[in-house]
Amino acid sequence: MIPRTIFSADYELFRDTVRRFIAEHVVPFHAEWEKEGMVPRSLWLKAGELGLLCCNVPEEYGGMGGDFLHSAILIEEMARVGATGPTFYLHSDIVAPYLVDFGTEEQKKYWLPKMATGEVVAALGMSEPSGGSDVQAMRTQAIRDGSEYVINGQKVFITNGHSADLLVLACKTDPLARGKGVSLILVETDRAGFTRGRKLEKLGCKAQDTSELFFADVRVPVSNLLGAEGGGFVQLMTQLSQERLVQAIRAVASSEAAVQWTIEYVTERTMFGHTLGDFQNTRFKLAELHAELVAQRVFVDRCLELHLKGALDPTDAAAAKLVTTELQGRVMDQCLQLFGGWGYMWEYPIARAFADARMCRIGGGTAEVMKQIIGNALLPKVKRSVA
Repeated sequence: MIPRTIFSADYELFRDTVRRFIAEHVVPFHAEWEKEGMVPRSLWLKAGELGLLCCNVPEEYGGMGGDFLHSAILIEEMARVGATGPTFYLHSDIVAPYLVDFGTEEQKKYWLPKMATGEVVAALGMSEPSGGSDVQAMRTQAIRDGSEYVINGQKVFITNGHSADLLVLACKTDPLARGKGVSLILVETDRAGFTRGRKLEKLGCKAQDTSELFFADVRVPVSNLLGAEGGGFVQLMTQLSQERLVQAIRAVASSEAAVQWTIEYVTERTMFGHTLGDFQNTRFKLAELHAELVAQRVFVDRCLELHLKGALDPTDAAAAKLVTTELQGRVMDQCLQLFGGWGYMWEYPIARAFADARMCRIGGGTAEVMKQIIGNALLPKVKRSVA
């Protein structure tokens, strides 16, 4: 494997802490959380106590003042053990940046320290029953009434939706506009008129609580507006590169783990007087997957380097998510095949990883949307007048 040079010794010490946390507080209980459909609040509090939440939030707002490499380590190590339940990455690396980048001092000083300790769990409210990728067409509205916004609408597929104390909610403050009508509003989940629907029963990622959310005349003060009114669409677009990089990091790490599980299995499993690993088909298949993963690992690490400099192009982020999650799907499918009938059993990690991986080509923007982004960059549409 090509050596990784992006993480210094200090980062690797942090990785040791993360691994100990996962081994002690996550792995022994994850199967139970899958049955319950969510992880307990005590895990969030323990992660906050160890400084594993909001790693790259500045110290003045309660974070550890690290950078995205600390977050990447946590994402990688969770992915390696198939721990899809603790969605710390969503809370810390997708929701928290909206507050850091667009929040007022009052908003940042009130919410971020509580997010860093795990006292407050946050979620992002974007997707709706009518669609998730076309943000400009959302129907949830926040209409101003004096010093308040009155929110009505519905969200769906919201990760952390059942446990969240705070939502960064995307909604229309101008229902007649498209992108320029979208705003982001902070919504506390204890407000009158807010209700949670059922925890959605999913194909995979079963320990993640994913919910429907309903808003019926929910009133929040205008001071809960995040950034400028009508600026929500631009705010969302500026954060999507990091969200897609998160998906790419998870995809490669989980794929590497699956290949390693498979190598260990075929080395022990015997058939016709040989191990499965002795057969050319097995060796060639694993060789192909390994070669592809080496290439993707180098690519993702390069994207990480660029992101740390603020230089990761949205098109390249889309490309990273596209190719890594597509590869993840192939890896899980082909590795499961090498496990034979046991690979189809839920007790084996490869079965759960196969189911979990299917979401990654949908969440954070579907593969088709990624292709559209890349295609638009390569072949800009030209508006032609009609005679």
